Amino acid sequence: MNCCGLLTAQKEPVPLKSVEVELEVRDHVATVVSTLNYENKEDKPLEAVFVFPLPGDAAVCHFSATIGQTQIVAEVKEKQEAHEEYDDALSSGQQAFLLEESEQSPDIFSLSVGSLPPGESASIRLEYVTELAVQADDGLRFCLPAVLNPRYQPQGSGGSEGASVQVTSVPASLVPYSLSFSARVSSPRPVSKVESNCSLDPLQYLNPEQTQTTVKLAAGHKFDRDVELLIYYKDAHQPIAVVEAGQASAKPGTLMGDPVVMLSLYPEFPQAVMSSVASCGEFVFLLDRSGSMDSPMDHSKRQESRIGSARDTLLLLLKSLPMGCYFNIYSFGSRFQHIFPKSVEYSQKTMEESLKKVEEMGADLGGTEILEPLKHIYSQSCIPNQPRQLFVFTDGEVENTKEVISLVKKNSGSHRCFSFGIGEGASSALINGLAKEGGGHAQFITGTDRMQPKVMQSLRFALQPAVVDISVTWDLPKGVSVTVLSPPITALFQGQRSLIYAQLTGESSKAAESCVMVKYSLAGHPSQNQLHFSLKPAEDTGLTVHRLAARTLIRSLEMEEREQRGEQDKGVKKKVVECSVQSGVSSVFTAFIAVNKGDSEAVQGPLVRRNVPTPKYLMCSAVGYADCYYELGYELQCCYTDCLSLENDGYDNALELDDEEEWGETFSVKELSAGNAQVAVPKQTPRDPLLQLVSLQKASGCWVLDSALAAALGKTCEEVENTKPSAMNQEVWATILALIWLHGFKVDAQDEWQLLAMKAVSWLRAQNASCVTECVEAGNALLGCNVQKDVMGL
Repeated sequence: MNCCGLLTAQKEPVPLKSVEVELEVRDHVATVVSTLNYENKEDKPLEAVFVFPLPGDAAVCHFSATIGQTQIVAEVKEKQEAHEEYDDALSSGQQAFLLEESEQSPDIFSLSVGSLPPGESASIRLEYVTELAVQADDGLRFCLPAVLNPRYQPQGSGGSEGASVQVTSVPASLVPYSLSFSARVSSPRPVSKVESNCSLDPLQYLNPEQTQTTVKLAAGHKFDRDVELLIYYKDAHQPIAVVEAGQASAKPGTLMGDPVVMLSLYPEFPQAVMSSVASCGEFVFLLDRSGSMDSPMDHSKRQESRIGSARDTLLLLLKSLPMGCYFNIYSFGSRFQHIFPKSVEYSQKTMEESLKKVEEMGADLGGTEILEPLKHIYSQSCIPNQPRQLFVFTDGEVENTKEVISLVKKNSGSHRCFSFGIGEGASSALINGLAKEGGGHAQFITGTDRMQPKVMQSLRFALQPAVVDISVTWDLPKGVSVTVLSPPITALFQGQRSLIYAQLTGESSKAAESCVMVKYSLAGHPSQNQLHFSLKPAEDTGLTVHRLAARTLIRSLEMEEREQRGEQDKGVKKKVVECSVQSGVSSVFTAFIAVNKGDSEAVQGPLVRRNVPTPKYLMCSAVGYADCYYELGYELQCCYTDCLSLENDGYDNALELDDEEEWGETFSVKELSAGNAQVAVPKQTPRDPLLQLVSLQKASGCWVLDSALAAALGKTCEEVENTKPSAMNQEVWATILALIWLHGFKVDAQDEWQLLAMKAVSWLRAQNASCVTECVEAGNALLGCNVQKDVMGL
């Protein structure tokens, strides 16, 4: 009996055997070393091509190959030059290795292993550094992307010969190579905990202060999802400055030759200010309705679909908007739609009309063309005194990532953009790029995460007072000058870290201390963060800070070059190549190239190409979840069934999975003939009680006393009406009951309903109702709660 696995159409094995990943986290910076082990078991020389994801802001800084006892370290060269050297090596029978970034998206890389002889093994070492984003709960998020879903190519884009069009993928449970993963975390502050979406071995502290720890993936990890770690430190808001010495071999005055300082600012704003919310704004919601949004939020369970969760989230958003603001809802796939021709004032009528349209939204608009709806949104004139806030929901499977981000940056002066990456395989380059260039906040919703609390967190950011008049001032000793490499800080949020990289040129006669001052104004209150740092460089950190600084500069220059296309060449591309080659950090215009020029005998015979697949989810339309994607020319072999060959007809192969088998594990597959396919519709689950109650709230913030409210509270109409204090207005009574229910039964979901509850409290205060205390007591008695009046804000 054959084990489950993957063969090429010629019944030949895939040459990638295993992937080993070692992660080292120093405070909020991660260094990742991946080792890919190849073996050619065929009788002919191979070229293995592997297209895979990396974090969108990663700085790839090392690439080497080991064949037997020989190690070859790659160099960074201009991309065309690297391609020519790679082709020349292969044509002469030499072993060669090429690593390059996709031209469309900075989070996709292509690795070509050329002229691997029969019976030979090769070990590829890839190293990158990346900053760790801060989550709303102060956790630092590291994600090792495993799943790479095919990126949608918009119509008329023409594609390219870059890495992104070579993606080969198979269901994650059938990936033929293994993954091992270990992490080491160290910080000046104690590590309080490490969490993951995957099973981990127990945390191992390395010292009594608990500032160093190690963790590993538990045995049996199936490589069926991205590996996400959330790292929590004590005293998370403490600002940090790290000064790193330049490279001894580099020329002073250059980026790699001078010291570089990295400032980490994570201000904690006064709670009194942050608890207030704005009563104005134009809120534009842009929802992905492509076919892949029909897949479940968590592929390990048959749970709610992405589009279903997005509909519930829009319900919460619409109920939480303040009276007097403006809003509109766009949705997109291969085409886009909008509920209103332009943003309308928020009222009971417009809210009800929108909710009716939202309920009808499905993942039925085809592909993922996000650029056109964005252009349409930006073509609309901004409303005076209503700051535009754009919320983008997508599973992020697009090819033209850089074009989309460039458009957002071009319009960053007129709006803020909040982005939400839904599901495994969402492009980190797209989601982070939208938020970074749009001055907003990025959130990722994966595995068992609920979308609603993360989205409502971002809505609170959007409703909080804007931070204005941001300035950064450097105080350096005489003889030392500073060149800031990071873009100017345009937004500061509660719960968001800002990083500043700067090159320090020159020397001081004294080992003086320097400082940087960040000033801003929040709700009329001036604030400042002053951070002192020593000009004496820190101990050797492997040039991590320099490489991250180089990556920041390269990304800024690449964006500038994209904006200048079609205009007179101003040498921006040349600057990118120079910085990339000097720093050894990848860019879109360069590639890593390594050629084995040793004395070994040249590889003989014609080269056979083998595309190495990346994992993706098995998504099946036949059981009502999503499209089922398979690549042409692969066979699935399962030890429970006969071998079944699946041909790619563009997408949408209809399959039927046995319910008895565990989702994502071994399964039996039956091909459904055209015309008589029986599509099983999942049973309708009853609506979540919280959402049921929320759906009944009026735009003004109040509830109406009726049978629907009584049912949502779990009571009869008679019980609700008979316990009402005689002098109490019906809507006031209904609203207080709803607030008691929320605080009494759904306090664990407070992040989701807090804003709409605040609106309800504001409405109650405006009524100047008497006997509120008596009403709260009666409500507690009816619902069996003990919620105090002050807890509800009354």
